[in-house]
Amino acid sequence: MLCGVTQTTGLPAQEPAREPAQDPAQDSTPIAPRRHPGRVHRAWFVAAVAFVTIIGAAAFRSLPGLLIDPLHSEFHWSRGTIGLAVSVNLALYGLTAPFAAALMDRFGIRRVVAVALTVIALGSGLTVFMSSSWQLILYWGLLVGLGSGSMALAFAATVTNRWFTERRGLVTGILTAASASGQLIFLPLLSWLVEQHGWRPASITVALAALTVVPFVWLLLRDHPADVGLAPYGAKEFTPKPVPVPGAARRAVTVLFSAARTGPFWLLAGTFAICGASTNGLIQTHFVPAAHDHGMPITAAASLLAVIGVFDVVGTVASGWFTDRISPRRLLAVYYALRGISLLFLPMLLAPSVHPPMVFFIVFYGLDWVATVPPTIALCREHYGDDSAIVFGWVLASHQVGAALVAFAGGLARDVFGSYDMVWYASGALCAAAALMALVIRRRPEFPSPAAAV
Repeated sequence: MLCGVTQTTGLPAQEPAREPAQDPAQDSTPIAPRRHPGRVHRAWFVAAVAFVTIIGAAAFRSLPGLLIDPLHSEFHWSRGTIGLAVSVNLALYGLTAPFAAALMDRFGIRRVVAVALTVIALGSGLTVFMSSSWQLILYWGLLVGLGSGSMALAFAATVTNRWFTERRGLVTGILTAASASGQLIFLPLLSWLVEQHGWRPASITVALAALTVVPFVWLLLRDHPADVGLAPYGAKEFTPKPVPVPGAARRAVTVLFSAARTGPFWLLAGTFAICGASTNGLIQTHFVPAAHDHGMPITAAASLLAVIGVFDVVGTVASGWFTDRISPRRLLAVYYALRGISLLFLPMLLAPSVHPPMVFFIVFYGLDWVATVPPTIALCREHYGDDSAIVFGWVLASHQVGAALVAFAGGLARDVFGSYDMVWYASGALCAAAALMALVIRRRPEFPSPAAAV
């Protein structure tokens, strides 16, 4: 989604010796199809590896919500303390995103992703030996947060930009949906492991899943099509591999300071922070323990979260279709208002068993989960033009900061009040505020071009 974070400098680079000369008199047939007739383009194998990797990243992020009750029971740590570790994880997942692409430009996609998966495996594996709460914050919060943030968001955007000229929208949608698919695949399995065998086997499963993907990344992933003598999928000309861009991180910071001087940035960042607070920070982290407080089995609650992942894909695609036809400000206002209303009803829906009103809530919340992303990207594009993707990267960082704050505050509120009711009501009020903030964002005035003026 951070399509503009990784930009090349445009400097010329030496083409591989085996590439044919670019003679204008020669046939203009695209290089890749001419060199490999009848074969699947390597870009699709790279996209498949990226898909599997992002699915794994979803497993790494879905486990903390299942560990709150087991860790509280075994170590007697407060839910606020456990929520602090989750909040560090969520914050680093977002704050790492604007800089992860710079690392990939400097050191290559394959190296960064392989190291990130290894760091995740290390952090998740070390948790089985921990005895103090600071170790949970270090292992799961810091290590897993940095590792997952280094590969999920910037990874998908970088792969799409480098390997595809055509079908970019399709590939971006597929890789975005991979996160929801991972939640669907891993949540029921991890919840069953936690309930039947304890939290340690679940943590080891995450570590092994991360390590299992590393060989596929190293063997099948390449940094650029030029590394294997190909043009990007759909390109008609061979594209030389760009030189490393050591200044990408500096540009990300420069764009932040420029956007921070404008009002729309803070409104977009504020609404998206509330989006993260009411999704990743609230439902993904605290729904399972809250349902368990009302007598619902952990496996049943985790399965409901998995259903959210299914409808998440549908809602995102539909929201993109609406964004092309309806004002994104109005869409955001409707999305946040409906989300806030649904949260106000949630305390009345929690029960020992799953019943139709709860299923309706889960389906609706799934449709609304990341439906806010397409209109938010559209507003970033409208106000910030060529820098819009980098601006969205920082807006997305605010999403994770909001998630981190509520992940911590939700656990603290559960310790203080003995239930999550106040958390649901407060989050509903925040969503109402986000709806009003979305309506305040003004349209950017369109000025006639010099040609039109003549």
